[in-house]
Amino acid sequence: MTVHTNERVPATERVAVRVVDSDVHPVPRRGELLEYIPEPWRSKYFLSHRVGETIYYDAPDYAHSSAMRVDAFPADGEFPGSDPDMAFRQLIMEAGSDIAILEPAGRTARLPEANQAFASALNDWQANHWLDDHNNWHQRWRGSICAAIEHPQGAAAEIEKWAGHPYMAQILIKAEPRPSWGHPQYDPIWAAAVKHDITVSCHLARGSFETLPTPPVGFPSYNHDFMVTYSLLAANQVMSLIFDGVFDRFPSLRIVFVEHAFTWVLPLMWRMDAIYAQRKSWMDIKRKPSEYLKEHIKFTTQPLDYCEEDKTQLKRVLEWMEADKILLYSSDYPHWTFDDPRWLVKHLPKHFREQVMFRNGLETYHLPETVPALEGQARVF
Repeated sequence: MTVHTNERVPATERVAVRVVDSDVHPVPRRGELLEYIPEPWRSKYFLSHRVGETIYYDAPDYAHSSAMRVDAFPADGEFPGSDPDMAFRQLIMEAGSDIAILEPAGRTARLPEANQAFASALNDWQANHWLDDHNNWHQRWRGSICAAIEHPQGAAAEIEKWAGHPYMAQILIKAEPRPSWGHPQYDPIWAAAVKHDITVSCHLARGSFETLPTPPVGFPSYNHDFMVTYSLLAANQVMSLIFDGVFDRFPSLRIVFVEHAFTWVLPLMWRMDAIYAQRKSWMDIKRKPSEYLKEHIKFTTQPLDYCEEDKTQLKRVLEWMEADKILLYSSDYPHWTFDDPRWLVKHLPKHFREQVMFRNGLETYHLPETVPALEGQARVF
């Protein structure tokens, strides 16, 4: 039996999952998150710090649409991503995603305790506004346990609190804070993740001044500089995870880099393996770096970089880097960079499509292989 979406109950008939979207951005409505921020941080920090525009973000048509899909603004005047029903219609029913991993974004504070308070609020907000029976009646949303990596003990406590939630599928951290992830101070986070067998994902974050990734020559000037810088940041974290022995200390740890691009991974693996071959007697790691990467780390497809003049180059790179082992489909909804799954799948070699579009996602996030049927839902392939 198929149930119409306005009845708010799942169908008894189930269909196979064919698209797992690993990057969807829910946004609180105005004032919605405030009640969840614990005191004293609600009053003494977030209510007392005015928030302005991030002027370095010069995305196309930013003044008109704030770098969002122009059709994603709800009729009530709220921000794209704030209406679960609209997101469900555009992303699930029309684009054809079957399960979507929610990744709430938020401002970055300079104080670790403030970030911890904000992460705690985002977790309560997700549970009550997206993952509840009313808004997740279709069982397509999966949330992220937001964790302030700057506050490892608090982050571990949040993981412990939410690990048993049926719709929390991953832990979400940032890559920008220093030191790099190989430092033992982060071990409580990795330990909590492997204890509960939950994947840790990292989405690029935007903050102010020292909370942004800093290249060796100093801060760049424009958004296009920053977007390249995030790949360099991810590369450094990959090296730290591998060379500093995180995967030897936590052999079942899984890491996902979201929206940091991925075509740079192939030369990085070549370079790390070459250095390892020359200096492995000086290293504590036991295997080639590329083997750690392909076993423990995954990357999302958006942004998809390729040569416009010769798109066959992308397929060759995907083959060389064994992308079927390390890529997860992502849309980045509702941002202007949205990659529709019906478009993305055409860029993948046919023998990679199932792995990238859904099988890797099912395995990485421990998702069900079937979901309740939806009458009229688009099917990607």
